[in-house]
Amino acid sequence: MAGSVDLAAEKFHTLLVEERTDRVVVLLDRPEVRNAIDQQMVDELHVVCAALEQEPKVLIIAGVDGVFASGADIAQLRERRRDDALQGINSTIFVRIAKLPMPVIAALDGYCLGGGAELAYAADFRIGTSSVRIGNPETGLGILAAAGASWRLKELVGEPVAKQVLLAGKVLTAEEALAVNLITEIHDAPELMDAAHGLADRITRQDPLAVRITKSVFHAPAEAHPVIDQLAQGILFESEAKFDRMQQFLDRKNDKKTGTKDGGSAATAATTTGTPEGTESREQNR
Repeated sequence: MAGSVDLAAEKFHTLLVEERTDRVVVLLDRPEVRNAIDQQMVDELHVVCAALEQEPKVLIIAGVDGVFASGADIAQLRERRRDDALQGINSTIFVRIAKLPMPVIAALDGYCLGGGAELAYAADFRIGTSSVRIGNPETGLGILAAAGASWRLKELVGEPVAKQVLLAGKVLTAEEALAVNLITEIHDAPELMDAAHGLADRITRQDPLAVRITKSVFHAPAEAHPVIDQLAQGILFESEAKFDRMQQFLDRKNDKKTGTKDGGSAATAATTTGTPEGTESREQNR
């Protein structure tokens, strides 16, 4: 493809990037400033997004040295003026991340503040450790959280909690964030990335096209429903994966019934077909 992005050939200075067959792992890597998000990091995140727009994969974002991101780089932020704000430097990249075709997982540890929190809000999934501290202290610096928090956070946790964070500067602990579903899991720090990969594994076991279309439909405006749902389903009803996956489901179900009729247990039938007992119900619930 003309103009395609080869992540393996790119030189990153603020990110550690690992590309696998079905996912990309990005570590924010500015430990000397607690992974603060500066212009170079924004530029490098745009490169990652360009690659994932061309070849959709799950994205896992985390930080190094026990910190996700302490915020935007205050030294740079101090010098920005009106025209810089109107460019939407951080908001543009966070919107692009939120709109990636496949889901984005934010694996949070330690400080997740300001722009770092807004990056996490742009993800589809947020998991963390017990040391997570997440919030938006921007008003204490004489500015507002203008890269997504002022509208995304209310959608994620509701207006009362969002106002505590945005207007009163409340920083949520991991337990508080879990209680309002801002994060959905808490793990010990050494297990955080394994948990992120486990979540990525569950996503990648689904049909990729169905995941991509479901994400798009999920984020469609209310007035687009139910028409967009019906049009999207029309596309998926014609996909080969739909026929193959449903036939496999029916074959497994038939194999279990046949095994039971012949006097064997359902568990025995499932074992002989290589399918653990209960797979059908788990397939439906994934």
